[in-house]
Amino acid sequence: MKRTFDTGNAAITEGALWAGCRLFAGYPITPATEIAENMSRRLPQEGGFYLQAEDENAALHICNGGSLGGLKAMTATSGPGFILFADPFGWAVSSEIPVVIVNSQRVGPVSGITGAPGQGEFYLSRYLTHGGNYETIVLAPNSVQDAFRLTVRAFYLAERFRTPVIVLADQMVTDGWETLQTPESEAEAREMGLERVERRVNPGPVFYPASSDIDIPPVVLGHNTGAAASDWTPTDRGHDTEDVTWQHKHAWRLIHKILDHRDLIDEAQTWSVDDDPEVILVAYGTPSRVVQSAVEAGRAQGLKVGGIRPVSLWPFQDALFSRKAIYLTVELNWDGQLVREVRRAAAAGSEVHFWGRCGELPSVAELLDTVRQLQAGVALTRDAWRTEKW
Repeated sequence: MKRTFDTGNAAITEGALWAGCRLFAGYPITPATEIAENMSRRLPQEGGFYLQAEDENAALHICNGGSLGGLKAMTATSGPGFILFADPFGWAVSSEIPVVIVNSQRVGPVSGITGAPGQGEFYLSRYLTHGGNYETIVLAPNSVQDAFRLTVRAFYLAERFRTPVIVLADQMVTDGWETLQTPESEAEAREMGLERVERRVNPGPVFYPASSDIDIPPVVLGHNTGAAASDWTPTDRGHDTEDVTWQHKHAWRLIHKILDHRDLIDEAQTWSVDDDPEVILVAYGTPSRVVQSAVEAGRAQGLKVGGIRPVSLWPFQDALFSRKAIYLTVELNWDGQLVREVRRAAAAGSEVHFWGRCGELPSVAELLDTVRQLQAGVALTRDAWRTEKW
């Protein structure tokens, strides 16, 4: 096992390369620029290709084209660039193109503060493109090592589901320095639970089956397949059509190929949720680390508190919130996004509250003080706002 001290950006780079990525196209943007820099150095060493595009829109289109040419591809950005992926992301969804997209969230809206962490693209990662009628797969790392693991996982899922997969990180994950372990053999990779699927070629003629089947090789242009790729509704041979019956079949597939195989996607961490907690803290990404520490400290002090960290964000894991409890979501934003899904999914009779701040993490003490307030039935207040509103 190789052990280094490095950043989340380096971990994402090495995870992508281990998974077989051989094309990266991107545009510089803090805090994801280091991924592009690392890829420009590492890809030629692995027989791959690096391209700096004129903007983020072009970058993802290049990755789509490279994937259609048979290469595993990835791009990376932050919030202002993430929104520019809307058009090529739709192409990848509709044409079932495997590609991996990394978004390192920073404070917004728009350019915001380039060096401050945020979590403002929770919903954007679900609804990145127009038209609806699709599901997304979104994974959220909370450490350097996790960034490596989930990047590998993203490529694995992209190939099996023939779809773009988003790695939704935050600035603390990608810029943070921690110990990183990477495998030096297949045996070590298996020990770490890493999996990869080699790129295969769909021989046709059924390129877009009207079923929820997965593990179908993606369309690759050339190779005498006669394949077609278009963002229009396709027939089962990939030809454009205006027949709404095919639209029904296509939309059903894009949704159910993911929903019918959630056992391969759903992942979460929990802390003391089986110990009858009164208050359950909920967070993803870096804030989940503070939540874990708060749960451990609170239990040591006799507080009935638990914690949930969704690792896969979309499809949303409603089953995690089947227990009647007081839920407190902890987010790196002011408007509250994750909290809205928790409120929708929480068991009847539950209370759902929001603790949000952009640019910096809460402290363990702040979270435990909030837990005590909730247990006492005291309305939440902060110095930053008068009452809890979102």
